[in-house]
Amino acid sequence: MRLTQRLLLGAFLVVGFLALFIVVMVDRQLGERLRADATASLTQEAELAGVLWHRDPLQPDSVADRVGGALHRRVTLIRTDGTVVGDAEFDGDALAALQNHALRPEVAEALAGRVGTSRRPSPSTGTDQVYVAVPVPPLGVARVSEPTEGLDATISAGRREVLFGAVVALLGSLLIAFLFARAVSRPVEELRDVAQALADGDLTRRPTLHAPGEVGELAKALRSLAEQLSTRLHALEADEALLSQLIESRNEAVIAVDTAQRVVRMNETARHLLDVAEPLPFPVDLLPRDVALRDALLAAFDGESTEGAEVVIGGRTLNVTARPLEDGGAVLALFDLTRVRRLEAVRRDFVANVSHELRTPLTVIGGFAETLQAEDVSLADRRQFAHRILGHTLRMQRIVDDLLDLSRIESGGWVPNPEPIDLNTMASEVLAGAHDAAEEKGLALERAIAAEADTVYADATALRQILGNLVDNAVRHTATGRVVLFSEREARGCRVGVRDTGTGIATAHLPRIFERFYRVDPGRSRDHGGTGLGLSIVKHLVEAHGGRVRAESAPGTGTTISALFPDAPG
Repeated sequence: MRLTQRLLLGAFLVVGFLALFIVVMVDRQLGERLRADATASLTQEAELAGVLWHRDPLQPDSVADRVGGALHRRVTLIRTDGTVVGDAEFDGDALAALQNHALRPEVAEALAGRVGTSRRPSPSTGTDQVYVAVPVPPLGVARVSEPTEGLDATISAGRREVLFGAVVALLGSLLIAFLFARAVSRPVEELRDVAQALADGDLTRRPTLHAPGEVGELAKALRSLAEQLSTRLHALEADEALLSQLIESRNEAVIAVDTAQRVVRMNETARHLLDVAEPLPFPVDLLPRDVALRDALLAAFDGESTEGAEVVIGGRTLNVTARPLEDGGAVLALFDLTRVRRLEAVRRDFVANVSHELRTPLTVIGGFAETLQAEDVSLADRRQFAHRILGHTLRMQRIVDDLLDLSRIESGGWVPNPEPIDLNTMASEVLAGAHDAAEEKGLALERAIAAEADTVYADATALRQILGNLVDNAVRHTATGRVVLFSEREARGCRVGVRDTGTGIATAHLPRIFERFYRVDPGRSRDHGGTGLGLSIVKHLVEAHGGRVRAESAPGTGTTISALFPDAPG
């Protein structure tokens, strides 16, 4: 219920109660006063009839008739024994037939020496009457009566007038109360709306009210409060935005937990590392159930810090730091060490692989060089040993050159300079370079350059090295059949690759063939002079162009390795 309605209802209840009280009191007082006046008037008239009866005691009926006719009342004269001897309404036999009135209440009261009054239906006339009897010693009692109809009509008319006045007063009071309630409720409702808007977050609302007294002071205080809230909220929002940006900009996962063990803040790095998508806040039970992570969190709840603990969650190695908060909560910081550990493993593997790849030729070179120091070595053996030393030296040189190329590409020291290249011309040059090795093994070198894919957007030197490595690999690992250099058009660009009919590669090895020094058959690869770096160089050169490499193979069905080069922009 609105304030105006409540004020109006309150005014209606108050004024209505007062009006009802006044009506009841006035009706009661008016009735009593009119009845008292009527009784007093009838008493005087009865006393007058008694006086006249004293003057003419022998003609009571005549006295009653004269007085009744003059007063327009029923006048009854009654002896002390209750016999009616005069009545303004009855004469002769009718008068003699009237009952004895000694037991009438008003007559009995008058016979006792007091003024008697009574209101009842008349046994003689059948109408309601007001009776007043006065003693007339020693003759008897003089009684005057009046029908109540006139008195009741007068009281009813007075009651109606009072009710009408009360209704008019009530309506007028309600109108005044309504205007007053509107005048009071409008500023209060405006202040309420402004306060509600502020509570809902709309800090631009201000009260427009300028009024004297308490309401104006309240409006002024609310305006000041809104301005202070706006200033403080903007400061808090700025601090919150800065804090959020700082947390989100970190490459560490940050998790804040409150005293109820609920996660109340978590940056995107944390969601990504822990694979959590629950909206904040949520219970810590929804975090990954890793023992080390839970132990660090429980220790923080107990006021102890945890530094440098490592956990493995979802295949990631994470460094965990947990610190307690002053309010009893905790903050977790998780740093992803996966790449660092992977790089350490790669570095260890790389050092081991390079050492292994160089140790074999160095051992061979050292052995032959030691043998050549002997004087009894024949010239033919010297030539053979020198040839073997040169072969292993060239192999080490190729390994070093490939390592230098790979390092230069990975470090960003080399940037491709792509341009449109005719694949037919490039394919002829690459296949010509592998002609002797293929002819020695009886392999057929073929081209399958599609008409719609005869031009590729790439760096010429890089493309020559990519295709040369792929063709050399195919020739080394194909015993019989053919090697095909092909191209085909795709939605994103031109795919160029080499397809052979060699022994193929098992599915388990396919994802790793582009790793450095990875060989499906290490001994066989070294026998054919491979460095184990060719496909890794191919992968990095293609990705430097924004492309992707793909390997398809199965044992006994040959191998297809291809590279997708994106079309020229624009």
